[in-house]
Amino acid sequence: MSLFGKKESEYKGKKSIIIYFSRADENYAVGYIDKGNTEIIAEYIQELTGADMFKVERKIPYAKDYDTCIHEAQVEQQRNERPKLKEELNSIDDYEVVYIGAPVYWGDLPQPMVTQLEKLNFEGKIVRPFTTHEGSGLVNIPNQLKIICKRATITSGLAIKGSIVYSARQKVEDWV
Repeated sequence: MSLFGKKESEYKGKKSIIIYFSRADENYAVGYIDKGNTEIIAEYIQELTGADMFKVERKIPYAKDYDTCIHEAQVEQQRNERPKLKEELNSIDDYEVVYIGAPVYWGDLPQPMVTQLEKLNFEGKIVRPFTTHEGSGLVNIPNQLKIICKRATITSGLAIKGSIVYSARQKVEDWV
């Protein structure tokens, strides 16, 4: 059930988009990877829904090694920065359902996602959050989305441990 009492299956078949941030390179608990964990989950959702996809990317990527990356991300959050993006999505007017996916960075969305999401009008949209993590779950992200995605319906989210993304297809299917 969603936060508003609708079954999640009621959102299938609606025109949808997946907006996600994902990072490859060195990741916690899985080492160096060629494709980020959140991107893998986004691709599962795309396969199941036929949704369009938009990957949020920093203009200057985070460092490849994990420790430096998390330090950069933490400083960005502490300063409430809005990093420049490689490309921006200008409108979601054509979509009814917006899947928003990201790894959990210090309990919140990565700042590049905040940069992108703040530029969009979510009025009347259904927002379905998903995260990859190693123990945090969704933490503050649903509350953060309520603030950023004004006048949207925020549904219950999906949290997948990054270390099990390749075996999470059924969990994603059940959620979708």
